[in-house]
Amino acid sequence: MRLILLGPPGAGKGTQSARLKQKYNIPQLSTGDMLRAAVAAQTPVGLQAKAVMDSGGLVSDDIVIGIVADRIEEPDAKNGFILDGFPRTVAQAEALQKMLGSKNMNLDAVIELKVDEQALLDRIKTRVDETLKAGGTVRADDNPDAFKTRLEAYKVQTAPVSHYYAGKGALKSVDGMAPIESVTQAIDHILEH
Repeated sequence: MRLILLGPPGAGKGTQSARLKQKYNIPQLSTGDMLRAAVAAQTPVGLQAKAVMDSGGLVSDDIVIGIVADRIEEPDAKNGFILDGFPRTVAQAEALQKMLGSKNMNLDAVIELKVDEQALLDRIKTRVDETLKAGGTVRADDNPDAFKTRLEAYKVQTAPVSHYYAGKGALKSVDGMAPIESVTQAIDHILEH
């Protein structure tokens, strides 16, 4: 099962990825985690990434695709994987498609969690209020203003990826505002058909 989960911050991708990971016994792949692991393992692509990061630059799409290509060859990914937070741009989506094709692999599904932005903002406010009432600490980026910034970045950079996959007939949408269990059932329905 090879999947991409798309959706803005707070849509529930992490929650659903954890459930899919358990159900299908496949890893959830985060490009940040993969990048750090490749650097730590000193793989050829990891050494390239380290050189770029050490100079203060952003890691190129080619390097990220190389890291994904290496990662999906590992034993725990032989039954598939979940890409969460990648691809972030249409160029990355195109490069991913080309790389998977070179390995005779296809994606089984690209699922977008559709959400209402105002409801997401309300959700963040509620989470902050509940955390504070319980005496907890709120993360610096877990406030409505920071969330709006992240949401805008998503709309500009990543939302076009949905259109890319829709144009290929590969995008399936799920109501991310539904209760967690209903979202899980909707995703299961897509994957079973």
